[in-house]
Amino acid sequence: MNVTELFGTNVFNDEVMKNSLPKEVYKSLRKTIDEGEPLDSSIASAVANAMKDWAVKKGATHYTHWFQPLTNLTAEKHDSFIEPSGDKAILQLTGKSLIVGEPDASSFPSGGTRATANARGYTAWDPTSPAFVKEGTLYIPTVFVSYTGETLDKKAPLLKSMTALDTQAKRLLKLFNIECRKVSTTVGPEQEYFLVDEEVYNQRKDLILTGRTLFGAPSTRGQELEDHYFGTLKTRISEYMRDLDETLWSYGIFAKTKHNEVAPAQHELAPVFTTTNVAVDDNQLTMELMKKVAKKHGLVCLLHEKPFEGVNGSGKHNNWSLSTDTGLNLLDPGESPEENPRFMLILACVIAAVDRYQGVLRASVASAGNDHRLGANEAPPAILSVYLGDQLGALVDSIVLGREYVPKKAIPGSIGVPESPIFPIDTTDRNRTSPFAFTGNKFEFRMLGSQASVADPNIVLNTIAAELFSEAVEELSGKKDFEKACKAYTVKLLKKHYRIIFNYNGYGPEWEPEAERRGLLNNKTTADAVPEFFKRENIDVFVRQGVYTEKEVIARANIQLENYIKTIAIEAKTTAEMARQDIYPSVNGYITELCSAIAAKRAVSEKFPCAADMALAEKLSALNEELMEAVEALEGDLEEMPEGEAAASQKMAHTVVPAMERVRRAADELEKLTSSDYWPFPKYTDLMYSVR
Repeated sequence: MNVTELFGTNVFNDEVMKNSLPKEVYKSLRKTIDEGEPLDSSIASAVANAMKDWAVKKGATHYTHWFQPLTNLTAEKHDSFIEPSGDKAILQLTGKSLIVGEPDASSFPSGGTRATANARGYTAWDPTSPAFVKEGTLYIPTVFVSYTGETLDKKAPLLKSMTALDTQAKRLLKLFNIECRKVSTTVGPEQEYFLVDEEVYNQRKDLILTGRTLFGAPSTRGQELEDHYFGTLKTRISEYMRDLDETLWSYGIFAKTKHNEVAPAQHELAPVFTTTNVAVDDNQLTMELMKKVAKKHGLVCLLHEKPFEGVNGSGKHNNWSLSTDTGLNLLDPGESPEENPRFMLILACVIAAVDRYQGVLRASVASAGNDHRLGANEAPPAILSVYLGDQLGALVDSIVLGREYVPKKAIPGSIGVPESPIFPIDTTDRNRTSPFAFTGNKFEFRMLGSQASVADPNIVLNTIAAELFSEAVEELSGKKDFEKACKAYTVKLLKKHYRIIFNYNGYGPEWEPEAERRGLLNNKTTADAVPEFFKRENIDVFVRQGVYTEKEVIARANIQLENYIKTIAIEAKTTAEMARQDIYPSVNGYITELCSAIAAKRAVSEKFPCAADMALAEKLSALNEELMEAVEALEGDLEEMPEGEAAASQKMAHTVVPAMERVRRAADELEKLTSSDYWPFPKYTDLMYSVR
């Protein structure tokens, strides 16, 4: 296989466009893609025809407007290219069909922005993200809006946030006499996941219905030996990863890094950075293809944040940066950041944005699955903080605290063996416990859950950064001594928002009380985090930057809470069902066998020892009754639910989830005592070690 020849073969990419479009059409389309120029609708027919011809050669018979509704998933309605021409059929894709489609919008979440009876919605082509062919269909990336103009997807507000950031960043750069056509955010989302054997997976109702194990005593071997991380790939895993790489490359996705992660059966894939909206599309497609390729290998890919209790869950690190079309990385400090006022101002603005809007940034990654990870010593805490590292941390400390700053330069390193090469040592270490860490020339936002859409946190990041850039421009425009004013404003921001900077161990027991003393938020559950969106100051920032209307902000928050409520309800009902229908009768069957064994022993001799059997039967019987009492309590908690998403989500988080945990504790204890012959479904050892 020639990778360079394979790469992007399923994508209507720049090379294909250049070769298939008239020169003026191509130039016009490139201006829209590269510079954000409005799409010239007169070129749509030529583009549509070229897309259709290319797709048909690739075996496509249908096209679909591919969009991202408020479900964290993608959606598609397939139409064939076939059109009647007399008594014959022709293949056609019109410019109008390319630009706009009309799916039924009534069955997608809207958060009350439209009545269910009002069905009309529109998908509109996003020319900045390339079309591609998959499984006989031409996929056209689009945005999704209602008849009255409200956005019903994640893509439209993402594009608006990118426009807002582009606008404000260019205004800021003009103060430094830097001209550019476009400032783009780039993202490289690392993706963690688990792989389990499909045959074993199919015997776990909880995995099938909820994506995670609701029961499961710890395996006698977990991750304590620390031998899985970066370990040798098992044959089936290696074959899967190779197949996945080739599949992703054919769709123009720059899959770069693959390795075993910390937990048994856990792995990671990381792509190369690309423009944010393309990165979001690529990640949605990646998650879909990971699952499909897994099935080809008799595997199931689990993207839930916490499929197994007691071992690390899965996240998705969001590497976020800013760059101009001229190649200038705005988050590159250079060799002497203390002498780089532009970088220091941008850094201060980002720090201030994260501090001021920490509530909505945390809420943007909130979900039922992610609640299991954040703060669990395997992912960052639920408290937002910024890590700057040794070099920038010392520089900011010198500014805020008046300490002497001694510049730290990169130095050559060696392991002390003459034959080993000399290598450069970075000016700062990494902090794996930080939610928002500066890592050289970008920020790594590490709170995302593995199955989440990358769009949500990037919408927030782009919007709040744009807001702080805008404020900086208003403050500094027209200043006679710009250099002095810029330095003073940078110092002001850093001093005001210094509390958000934390360069130490976020897992340490001292951090929570310290964060509380600083006045930082610690919203540990989705029910507690999402209401931040309802606060006036948080609504206003989205409205000012033109990303959401007030109605859209509130709608999305309500949808997020509603999804949380439904997710917990499904988990709770599945917990009760499995405990009542599977675990309880299975344990009773084992108790019956024990009692039969006791009776048989006594029939042989009254003095025959059976104390151990009796003690085990009594313990199992007591635990089984405890299990059913916990199930009945859980079912009772589910019966009466308060009205309104806010109240219902609070009950789910603080009553139903603890009730589920009580059922699980009894069940997991029963699993340890019950014969494997009687336990009704595969155990953790079977799930995490079945792939060899």
